[in-house]
Amino acid sequence: MGNKKTNKSELTLQFHAKKMLSDYVTAVTWSPDGKTLAVCSAAGEVMLGTVGAMNELSLQPLQTATGKSADCLSFSRDSQFLAAGGQDGKVRIWRVNSGELIANLDNQRVWVDKLVWSPNCNQLAFSMGRCVQVWNADDDVVEVTLNFDSSSILDLAWHPVVKYLAVSGYQGVKVWDGEDWDEDPHVLSVPSATGAISWDTSGKYLACGNIDNTLIVNEWGSSQPWIMQGFPGKVRQLAWSGKTNSLGAPLLAASSSQGISVWERDADERVGWEGWALEVHEKVVNAIAFQPTTFLLASAAADGQVCLWYEAEQLLQILKGAEGGFSCLAWHPEGQFLAAGGCGGELLVWSKFMRGKGFGGR
Repeated sequence: MGNKKTNKSELTLQFHAKKMLSDYVTAVTWSPDGKTLAVCSAAGEVMLGTVGAMNELSLQPLQTATGKSADCLSFSRDSQFLAAGGQDGKVRIWRVNSGELIANLDNQRVWVDKLVWSPNCNQLAFSMGRCVQVWNADDDVVEVTLNFDSSSILDLAWHPVVKYLAVSGYQGVKVWDGEDWDEDPHVLSVPSATGAISWDTSGKYLACGNIDNTLIVNEWGSSQPWIMQGFPGKVRQLAWSGKTNSLGAPLLAASSSQGISVWERDADERVGWEGWALEVHEKVVNAIAFQPTTFLLASAAADGQVCLWYEAEQLLQILKGAEGGFSCLAWHPEGQFLAAGGCGGELLVWSKFMRGKGFGGR
């Protein structure tokens, strides 16, 4: 799996700070520039956070509790804008540095539970029942409405390099080309429904977690996908490593029920991808993520544990602090902080002590 010379002690994290929201934390994410943390709750709160030295974490509310859940958050690629969607059918976009609400897109009471900014331009894609809309921040206009037709949208993922937008639901995935929205989408068919989708950081592979307890990996441009079976339930969460192995391929982690499996591309084409299981969690795994540029995997579960897995193989550390369970997690883009949300409203941040830099490394 490549170089394993990293000292384990340098990877362990220590408690940095804790704050409380008024309800279940539904999402947490960092801005691409690493300066800001965003968090939202089932009460409708949306907050911006900044992490300072010596156990500091300050939160600034963009939206106080509304009584309707805020479910998804995404920062624009330049960290200027934050978008949030939720139960009230509205997509709200704030300017991060001022906290000013610059757009409020009303979705006619359709629950917005998926939204994501393009990594290539100021376009925001969000689910709207059986459709996806793409809003252009530069022109303040909805650029296109894409019809999925066969079901409600279950997930969205922009290609990291080119302007492709992948959309999943019943019977698989449709991939639209953002250079020409009118062109028919490329279709990746599955016999059931695809819940979770994720491109790796190079855009070579698209992973699909399916409702029929299978995982499919598509190598873009190839007509033969790899199919992994034997999961205990639907594949709920997917995560690619930013680091690659000796073959130049990333690792893929997938969670199903309380189990996690990790998959590595094998040199033998007949083998395809070889997998192994990580089994510690006693309840459903709600989030998984690799630390940027490493094979260190974090998993958060309803059992109240965040586990760190060294080289995505060996249990390195267990972090706690949300007795009712963990709901979500996110690594800082430089890897020195890990934030996690709890089912009781907890927001916890752990930090990696950077020798000679103090906390944060900025």
